Amino acid sequence: MIKVAVTGAAGRMGGRIITAIKEADGVMLAGATERAGHDGIGADAGSAAGCGPLGVKISDSLAEALGNADLLIDFTFPEVTLENIKVCAALGKGIVIGSTGFSPAQREIIREYARTIPVVLAPNMSVGVNLCFKLLKDVAATLGDDFDVEIVELHHNKKKDSPSGTAVRMGEIVAEALGRDYNQVANFHREGMCGERTKEEIGMQTVRGGDIVGEHTVYFIGQGERIEISHRAMSRDMFARGAVRAAGWLGGKPAGFYDMQDVLGLK
Repeated sequence: MIKVAVTGAAGRMGGRIITAIKEADGVMLAGATERAGHDGIGADAGSAAGCGPLGVKISDSLAEALGNADLLIDFTFPEVTLENIKVCAALGKGIVIGSTGFSPAQREIIREYARTIPVVLAPNMSVGVNLCFKLLKDVAATLGDDFDVEIVELHHNKKKDSPSGTAVRMGEIVAEALGRDYNQVANFHREGMCGERTKEEIGMQTVRGGDIVGEHTVYFIGQGERIEISHRAMSRDMFARGAVRAAGWLGGKPAGFYDMQDVLGLK
């Protein structure tokens, strides 16, 4: 049985993860945290999540929450995640990271911690999205330079990073398959007399509004034909289930830097 602690336990995502843990086999909730001063501190994590009492109190101390846990599931923000992984490393606990918006430098810091503890870092925990990642690599490599590539992503109006981590990863995968440097070819803005589209660029377009959970479409646009690979998230439950699946997989693994492709056996 893999024992899991969860950050943001009184929030929407934390609550879905806790519910997914309760429903899953082979994992159990062993700790839960919220930021200092949150109204949920001291409450039963299961009751706060709406899935019934689980006998685990929400704490404002990550070290305390990890006391009986094997690993942490963290869906917060980059700066908070870096503080949390520091605690995990000090205690020898693994971590599943679903936070997005990391800079290249921040990702390197996480990679350094992965030398001493097992880490799963994925911009999207959805099984479907990760299958799309694999498809995108194959499609881009087959089509080559004859098709223009545009990526459009939609999310709710509370999302703080743009473009989404999933969209960025899609762009990175396509660029790598085409032998390009994503950081050099990604185009985030077109306005006015910006000139013709270059063959190498990968357009990255963002839409924010309402309560959209998450939608991503990659367009491969050629002469007289267009291929679209899309994924639409209907609820946060798919992310929660994916994170719990990653936690079950990570338990007992050696130190290393893993992603959902490893978890799902897609590599």
